[in-house]
Amino acid sequence: MGAALVTGASAGIGKELSKLFAADGHDLVLVARRRERLDALADELRAAHGIDPLVIDADLADPSSSGRIHAELERAGVEVEFLVNCAGFGTNGAFVEQELARQMAEIQVNVVSLVALTRLLLPGMVTRGRGRILNIGSTAGFQPGPYMAVYYATKAFVNHFTEGLGYELDGTGVTATVSCPGATDTEFGAVAGNDKSRLFRMGAQDAASVAKQAYRAMLKGRPVVVHGLKNKLGVQALRFGPRSVIRSMAASLNRS
Repeated sequence: MGAALVTGASAGIGKELSKLFAADGHDLVLVARRRERLDALADELRAAHGIDPLVIDADLADPSSSGRIHAELERAGVEVEFLVNCAGFGTNGAFVEQELARQMAEIQVNVVSLVALTRLLLPGMVTRGRGRILNIGSTAGFQPGPYMAVYYATKAFVNHFTEGLGYELDGTGVTATVSCPGATDTEFGAVAGNDKSRLFRMGAQDAASVAKQAYRAMLKGRPVVVHGLKNKLGVQALRFGPRSVIRSMAASLNRS
C-alpha cells in the first residue's frame, strides 16, 4: 500500500485529512512550512495509529520546493499513491492595494506548486495503475471574487484543472477529485484577513466534516464534491444569476 502525501498538513483540513489516512493505516508524508507543528502531528499519529510519518518542512511559495520534495521522496524510497494538495492561502482587500510579492506567492502556492507536485508524482501512479489525487478547490472557484480577486481566480484554476485532469485519467486506475468547501473554520480567515467578513459571519463549516466528505469522495473517485447544502444550492444558483449580481454579492461577502 503506497503512502499518502498531504500538503498543508500542519493545520485545518490538511491536518484532519492526515488523521483519516493514518486511521486507515496508510503511511504518510506530511508537508508544511511549520516544522514544529508537523513534528507534533507526527508524534500524535505515531501514538494513535503506530505509523511513522515522513516529515518534510517546505514552503511551497518557494518555486524550488516541489522539486526538493520529490527528491526527498526518491531518497527515502517512498511511493506516493495518494496526493493531497491542500496547502493554500488567500488575501483580502482591493487588488491595487495588495503587495505584489504576497499576491505572487499566493499564485505560487495555490496553483504552481499544486501543478508541479501533481506532474512530478502522477507518472508513477499511472505506471503502477493505481492512485488518487485530491485537490482542495473552493466554491470561490465558481465565480469572480472582488476584494479576493486573486484567491478566487486561483481556485477557479484548481477546480477546472482537476476536472480536466480527471477526464484524461479515465481508465488508468488513477482518479482526480476536487473538494469545494465554502467558508471553513480554519486558520484561513485570519491569514487572509477576512475572518470578520460577512462571509464568515454567516457561518463556517467544520474542518473535520469537510475532510471526511472529501476523503470519501476521493476514495470513490468522484470528480467533484461540493460541501454542504447551502454551498450546493449557492453553486447551482450561479448558473442562473446575472454576472453583475454575482459580482456584487461576492464583493459584499468579502468586504471586511
